[in-house]
Amino acid sequence: MGDSQTAKRAVGIAAAQLVESGMVVGVGTGSTAKYFTEALAQRVSAEGLVLRCVPTSRQSRALAEQFGLPMVPLTSATRPDLTIDGADEFDPALNLVKGGGGALVQEKLVAVSSREMIVIADESKSVKCLGAFPLPVAVVPFGWETTRERLKDRFGVAATLRESPGGHGAFVTDDGLFVLDLRFGQIPDPAQLERELRTVTGVAEVGLFIAVAVRVLLGEADGTVREVTRSI
Repeated sequence: MGDSQTAKRAVGIAAAQLVESGMVVGVGTGSTAKYFTEALAQRVSAEGLVLRCVPTSRQSRALAEQFGLPMVPLTSATRPDLTIDGADEFDPALNLVKGGGGALVQEKLVAVSSREMIVIADESKSVKCLGAFPLPVAVVPFGWETTRERLKDRFGVAATLRESPGGHGAFVTDDGLFVLDLRFGQIPDPAQLERELRTVTGVAEVGLFIAVAVRVLLGEADGTVREVTRSI
């Protein structure tokens, strides 16, 4: 197992230890969250934990069901006590860029509905300033090219339509949306940028998660895990 996978596995196992019986748990999407889901299922099997899990995507639902975890939809009665999910980037204020896997809409709905959100990541996701990773923006398919032009004109950045695996047409999210990846390079004020992006007609959701995560569990290459809290 490579250093990155060692870190992801370690942090997934550590996050699973935070779950208590009786919780409603938001189950994240992505390679790191996969290790969490597997470790959580092992705890349920070994310790008899009673849980209800809210998926953040079709992918996370399928994986959780594969491991036998009970799934429920996100409703006012199933507000997650804890959501564990990965991130594409996080800064010292624990602002996040998410949506590299295309699940940003459901990921954000679950995250902001949760009583607590904890991010699990490896060292490569920790940055001083967001923006090196392209920012995913979910847009309405109808007239998406005009939305792209509005974004390019207003923000002066490249905006690329995400393609489906294999390059056969546009990638479509679980919610039927397209994704434009915006290349800012640096995002010095993520909160302001999120507000401005939301005002653009055709934009459905933005892959900036502002003041949502309370802490990050960071996996190291040697398999150790440390906790990161907001520094600003």
